[in-house]
Amino acid sequence: MDKVNVLGVNFDNKTFNQFQNEFVKRLNDHESTFIVTANPEIVMAANENPEFMKILQQDADYITADGIGIVKAAKMLGKQLPERVTGYDLFLWFMKIANERGLRVYLIGAKPEVIHAVQAKIAKNYKNINLVGAEDGYFRQDLDLVAHRIAKAQPDMVFAALGFPKQEKLLAILRRNLTPAIMMGVGGSFDVFSGQVKRAPGIFQKTHLEWFYRLITNPTRFKRMMVLPKFVVRVHQFKRGNK
Repeated sequence: MDKVNVLGVNFDNKTFNQFQNEFVKRLNDHESTFIVTANPEIVMAANENPEFMKILQQDADYITADGIGIVKAAKMLGKQLPERVTGYDLFLWFMKIANERGLRVYLIGAKPEVIHAVQAKIAKNYKNINLVGAEDGYFRQDLDLVAHRIAKAQPDMVFAALGFPKQEKLLAILRRNLTPAIMMGVGGSFDVFSGQVKRAPGIFQKTHLEWFYRLITNPTRFKRMMVLPKFVVRVHQFKRGNK
């Protein structure tokens, strides 16, 4: 089965290595590729926002299970996703590939101090990357104008850390215009990559409790985390409705 449907969002039934193989091929062929790494929050947001759902269903080329909650939801629905494939892990891998090949990378999003820290880290640790754009997420221009500016830089990869659904809306414009690049929304990845925010320790990652680590280190996330029990309830309702 190539796709696994979780509340209307079609996840690609692939391992991290399988995604890597496909992305390398598309990169080699200069194919326009829009990747969404979706967690329960994104799935629930799409169910409340028809425009966002349309982007996920019609514009995205790949949707990965960014979080164990999606993997478990698929299992509850009697389907199988082999593993979670997080946006941050994909981002790190793409940066490695970009550095090895000397690719053109465009970054957009996060606070000014964060994007500056990201630039500094790339200059120090990823010297072969050609950073053709790096701007914070506080622009006021229309997304079409921003997309035009990005495309004009002729990037091989575009990473947007604008939060959902804004980052997906921007990348969907680039995808519809057939921009020949790998394009992915990365949420808070710039914050972690820059060192401004610490990623959960290994034990939390291995036990799939990164969400809990983020909650105890940043209690202001509590309101956002309330979507998780709602997600579980919705999955149960979806399962009952499809029996």
